[in-house]
Amino acid sequence: MEIKTLEELYSAFDGLSMEGGWHRRQPALWPVPRENFLPHVWHYDDVKPILAAAGELVSTEFAERRNLTMTNPLEGNLYPTVRSMVSAYQMIRPGEVADAHRHTANALRMILEGRGTYTVVNGTRVEMRPGDVLLTPNWAWHSHENVGENDCYWLDFLDVPLVHLLEPMFFERHPDKVEPNPVDAASSPIAFRWEDTVAALAKADDDAEGMCSRQIQLGDPALDTIRLFVQAIDAGSTTKTMSTTANSIFAVMKGSGRSIVGGKELPWKFGDVIAVPAWRAYSHHADEDSVLLRVTDSPVYEKLNWLRETVA
Repeated sequence: MEIKTLEELYSAFDGLSMEGGWHRRQPALWPVPRENFLPHVWHYDDVKPILAAAGELVSTEFAERRNLTMTNPLEGNLYPTVRSMVSAYQMIRPGEVADAHRHTANALRMILEGRGTYTVVNGTRVEMRPGDVLLTPNWAWHSHENVGENDCYWLDFLDVPLVHLLEPMFFERHPDKVEPNPVDAASSPIAFRWEDTVAALAKADDDAEGMCSRQIQLGDPALDTIRLFVQAIDAGSTTKTMSTTANSIFAVMKGSGRSIVGGKELPWKFGDVIAVPAWRAYSHHADEDSVLLRVTDSPVYEKLNWLRETVA
């Protein structure tokens, strides 16, 4: 093959699924992270009646997990809430059992409402109480059962989009539907109780460089790919502004206020969820004493030396 012109050169390698590094159609490197996923807020008041209706129409036998996934409104996005994580609202009714399964994705849940619901994780059975945060590490069997009198609502957070990206996804249903002979536990490393969180916050002196009034961390990190912070913001306070390469999802455990994320104002109150994509500058303002759960993929960036943060 004789190649005498640039046009002939390009034609020669275009047909081989190749691209010349000196004339890329799209750049492969850029000076700062690009903006892709969008700031967004989901309101519990909008979702709860829909889940209640689903309770009448969708059984756990039909769906196994009755949940509503929060899909970022980025055009073309089909699943993630932010790049590496997904969040969902879930509900289980009295008398229902969500059978056990396991997967390579890490998961956790924050309980919003309802008493008398239990989760079994690798044979340990713990109650899921309002305000509690419970962990499901990757490849751990887990099921849920409501033996109380009230519907139980909670928020799920998983690193499924990260697993999709890297492709080590495995999923398995328990051969017996539920784990036999679980052991009841009032306390467990997988359960962070609300009353303990409140007590720890009252003593905390870490203000996360001005990003809250007080902060504690749950675990160190709670999961291999996810860090959890509970942040108190006093009434009338406005935090400093942070930019970080890590993605964050905030859940409102108490109070009301608003966040400015990438220049967009997002009002919130109890049960709401705020998507803060990577490198979008954000700050919070509390209208009343508030508590936020910050779910962040920062351990991934820490391990790869990619975590950069600025606070102003």
